[in-house]
Amino acid sequence: MPELTHRRRMLVLGICCMSLLIVSLDNTILNVALPSMQKDFHASVSGLQWTIDAYLVVIASLLLLSGSTADRLGRKKIFRIGLVLFTIGSVLCSLAPGLGWLIAFRMVQAVGGSMLNPVAMSIITNTFSDPRERARAIGVWGGVVGISMAAGPIVGGALVQSVGWRSIFWINLPVGLVALALTSRYIPESRAPRPRRVDPVGQVLVIALLGSLTYGIIEGSDAGWTSPLIVGCFAVTVLALLGLTRYEKRRTDPLIDMRFFRSAPFSGATVIAVSGFAALGGFLFLNTLYLQNDRGLSALDAGLYMLPMALMCLVFAPLSGRLVASRGPRLSLVLAGTAMTASGVLFAALDAQSSNALLFISYVLFGIGFGLVNAPITNTAVSGMPRSQAGVAAAVASTSRQIGQSLGVAVIGAALAAGLHTAAWWIIVGCGASVLILGTLTSGRWARGTAERAADLLMAEDSADGTPRIPVSTS
Repeated sequence: MPELTHRRRMLVLGICCMSLLIVSLDNTILNVALPSMQKDFHASVSGLQWTIDAYLVVIASLLLLSGSTADRLGRKKIFRIGLVLFTIGSVLCSLAPGLGWLIAFRMVQAVGGSMLNPVAMSIITNTFSDPRERARAIGVWGGVVGISMAAGPIVGGALVQSVGWRSIFWINLPVGLVALALTSRYIPESRAPRPRRVDPVGQVLVIALLGSLTYGIIEGSDAGWTSPLIVGCFAVTVLALLGLTRYEKRRTDPLIDMRFFRSAPFSGATVIAVSGFAALGGFLFLNTLYLQNDRGLSALDAGLYMLPMALMCLVFAPLSGRLVASRGPRLSLVLAGTAMTASGVLFAALDAQSSNALLFISYVLFGIGFGLVNAPITNTAVSGMPRSQAGVAAAVASTSRQIGQSLGVAVIGAALAAGLHTAAWWIIVGCGASVLILGTLTSGRWARGTAERAADLLMAEDSADGTPRIPVSTS
């Protein structure tokens, strides 16, 4: 892809951030609307979980395929298709006559969403070749999540309270159409130098793994944890995981390149993404139901209550990008893990919901932690990897986020359904502690050494086909 002017690069970044905005905004708005959906559809807790997790499981299952397909067929082309599908899915969600239809249309959204974020990150990675400029761009990208968290609960609350929950999906229509028009005109097409072949077996195994795991966790409380259905689901999960790891190692162009995981920072970033976004998914799910069902707040008031968390995320996400650019990922990850753990402890051990002051402090801490965690995940995921595989590397990071959020909703929702309210908060504490510990262990000298050896291995083995590999450096 030819070098673009600074102004054009900023425009490309802005367009890519628009795609992240509608996807992130959709999630935060949906959480505020859950109690209203529950009343209209007479839905159970598991029904509410599926409105979130049906989307997350589908998008997590297809992200890797979308990333590699974009590298092969063209990132701009796949990005445009994703915008069209996501916008159509949003319109269908607003017309859903029942909970089952809403879940099905959310899955249509997810197919489009799987083509947006990883492909957009791949476009950004290939647009910003300077390491520091790219780190700052990723910081801006992370800041969009903060914007969606700040605007989502308020905009969603106002729409739900004044027009109804169906209106929350309308907001995606104008943004999606504008992003589609700008993409067609301003984003240049780019592809990987050597296209990767399709991996249908790996794709089926990923779908089986994530689908069976999520179904087993969500439905376990109702069906019984020892019932043949749930035991069978978890057996499929284990078999799919074993089959995936063995099969992918033997493929020339695997869906998931296991060589990536020889890098301790990359492996750490993957688990940190799962932990951090599991905490987010569970945190939003618990607090939305608590504020509206237990405290009796309106959707708008509930959104205003959570505004401190969103504002902190908005402030600290771009700050994290600058920290990563200047000092590496460790400081951001340590601070993120500490803040998220402290927030969970306030709920689990000190009953933060009993006091508005503690509730406010907990929201502020969680917003700081989540704002700091996003940039180092993305930056580490693409660091040291051949630029030709940027789409796949970015897709692994995005997949980890979606897996984490779906598991957070599934596990914490299951704990809530079983009456284990305090245990649900301790799960969030564990997620925060995982970010803190892994952020420390996988960002030191030893970890950087494994990243360098993994990058050398990737470039040495991949250059055997005669295609030059350029590592994506962040130093």
